[in-house]
Amino acid sequence: MKIDGNTILITGGGSGIGEALAHRFHDLGNTVIIAGRRLSALERAADGRANMHTMQLDVESEESISDFAKRLLDEYPKVNILLNNAGIMRFEALAERRDLNDAEATVTTNLLGPIRLTNALIDHFVRQSDAAIINVSSGLAFVPLSVAPTYSATKAAMHSYTIAMREALKGRVEVIELAPPAVQTAIMPGQESRPGFLPLDEFADEVMELFAKQPTPSEILVKGVHFQRFAEAEGRFEGALQALHERVVKAGGD
Repeated sequence: MKIDGNTILITGGGSGIGEALAHRFHDLGNTVIIAGRRLSALERAADGRANMHTMQLDVESEESISDFAKRLLDEYPKVNILLNNAGIMRFEALAERRDLNDAEATVTTNLLGPIRLTNALIDHFVRQSDAAIINVSSGLAFVPLSVAPTYSATKAAMHSYTIAMREALKGRVEVIELAPPAVQTAIMPGQESRPGFLPLDEFADEVMELFAKQPTPSEILVKGVHFQRFAEAEGRFEGALQALHERVVKAGGD
């Protein structure tokens, strides 16, 4: 993937991983559009950056995505990279009957959102030179977290969907998966400073080093996610599953 001279759309770009990567891609000379629900967060993230733009987008709404895609292509017809980053995470108790609103919202945001947005833009992307689609999954796609089962499942689905998309678009659009480990962001309360989680700046720096490799890896995997990504292949899945659960429970996430 070319890492400069692009026009890049990043969903969930107003905070966390999306914001950090938006700043780094912008620093390399790319035009960056950050999209999300909260305009105030987007404006704060883009403040002082002349070639960073903001657009509101509700990834839970099919109508919002369709309208957004039309506005995006009208305003930024050179967009050639999509980074599907927007996501939510909720803890859930599987051992008792519960309200499924959180689970359903997680599926809509984390899985249907990127599928719908990519679908709305795919006819444009297959006509662009140096086009790329980057889907953010998670280490939890490979070793799930028992207290965040729907989040883990949506990320596993995005891993599978990305593999299929890569095959379907071979030679036309580069398709890359970015699978973060546990990173210090605000996706869950208290996670911004949780000990043992990878500091956001360190994560973003390592990610950009991987993006700069030629050819770009089909999976962007910082060292901290290898424990989960290769657990099954290395015959240590059950141990990794238990270790992950104990780590989160100890941190107060049950």
